[in-house]
Amino acid sequence: MQQHFTHIAVTGKPNDAGTAETIQAITAFLRERGVEVALDAAAIAPDALPPGCRRAPLAELVVDADMVISVGGDGTLLHTGRLVAEHDIPVLGINRGRLGFLVDVPPQGFDGLDAVLAGDFIEEDRILLKAEVRQGDRVLAAGTALNDVVLYKWNTARMVEFVTHIDGRLLTAHRADGIIIATPTGSTAYALAGGGPIIHPSVDALALVPVCPHTLSNRPLVIGANSVVEVDVPAEDIERIGISCDGQDDLGLQPGSRLVVRQHDHRVRLIHPPQYDYYDILRRKLRWGDTNLR
Repeated sequence: MQQHFTHIAVTGKPNDAGTAETIQAITAFLRERGVEVALDAAAIAPDALPPGCRRAPLAELVVDADMVISVGGDGTLLHTGRLVAEHDIPVLGINRGRLGFLVDVPPQGFDGLDAVLAGDFIEEDRILLKAEVRQGDRVLAAGTALNDVVLYKWNTARMVEFVTHIDGRLLTAHRADGIIIATPTGSTAYALAGGGPIIHPSVDALALVPVCPHTLSNRPLVIGANSVVEVDVPAEDIERIGISCDGQDDLGLQPGSRLVVRQHDHRVRLIHPPQYDYYDILRRKLRWGDTNLR
């Protein structure tokens, strides 16, 4: 059978015994099918490297790879997706995590992977966000997010104040615990916990979800994906506010700076087995229709 993917890089959650075991299993699975496999140095120790495999930093491996397999949970795939997006390489997730909205291949048997290798798969382009902390025209810090950019309060029990503009137009002044700027991918993550809407991945939109707003009518808002969101924070609240990208990269605010969030020039290409069904994922993960919840 002609293989659609012949050079695959495998990465995973670092320092995790279960992930390392799955990486070895998936490596054997792929090599039996004639696929050339290279392993992320951060995910596999030198003494655990399977014979015939190259081990190097993922940034080096993606130069020659035509797909990346991420072993772990959604957090691991978020990290992987941000790293490879600019290389236009698709990512497939093997689930070693808990919830798993994004990683849908099981760690035993790898159901559907043979079909993927033969070119039978579902591919999605997921919106990626670019977040910048700007002071005038200077960029003080920058990050990317597949799920969400979150402005949040920290080191305080009080609400914080900030002002949000969309495409240069005033939206509102907030008193809240923060705000979540989420992609459709992130709409089933923190934004969902904050009362935001679920947005299908095919919809080019962003969700702005206030966190515990003082004004109860300050509800989640869905805007176009091409919108530019700017958040200004009063100087007296700067030291009580943090900014995170996918809950992993933290950006710092400085007096006179503001947060600017827009759609990234690149998107993340996600690969799913042919049996993938987004609505089935929602039913199973959110336990819709589960009579045991009553």
